[in-house]
Amino acid sequence: MRTTVLSVDLERMPDAPGARMPEMATAGSACFDLYAAEDAELLPGQVTLVRTGLRMRAPPGTFLEIRPRSGLSTRGVIMVNAPGTIDRDYPLEVKVPLAILFGGPRTLHAGERVAQIRVVPESPTAFRWGKVEVTTDRTGGFGSTGA
Repeated sequence: MRTTVLSVDLERMPDAPGARMPEMATAGSACFDLYAAEDAELLPGQVTLVRTGLRMRAPPGTFLEIRPRSGLSTRGVIMVNAPGTIDRDYPLEVKVPLAILFGGPRTLHAGERVAQIRVVPESPTAFRWGKVEVTTDRTGGFGSTGA
C-alpha cells in the first residue's frame, strides 16, 4: 500500500526565532503538536492569542484545523473557537486563542505545547434550496438529547 505524504509549507516569523516546527508526540498521534513561540500570560476573563511564530500553507485540496490539547484543559485552560480553521489563503501568523476556566493567572512558556494541528481534506460541496423532509420524531432543540 502506497501512502501519499502531504507537505505543509511553513515560514518562521522574523521576530520569532524560537518558533518550533509542529511535531507528533508519538507514532500513534492523530495530530501534530503546536508550540508557543514566546511566553504568554493567561489572565482570567480574557482571551489570549498565543503566538506559534509560524505562517502556514496547506496543500491544495486541504485546509488546516487547530484543535485543543486535553492536557491544558485539565489545568483549566481551554481553546476558544475550537476547532479553529486555517484557510489555504490565510497569510498571517497562526495564533491560538486560549482562556482560563478556573484559577488565577497562568504563564505558558515558549516551547510549551498549546494546541494540535491536522491537515483536513476539502470536500467539493454545493448548497441548494429544496425541501428537507423530517424523518425523525425529534422535536427538541439545541441540547435536547442530553439530561
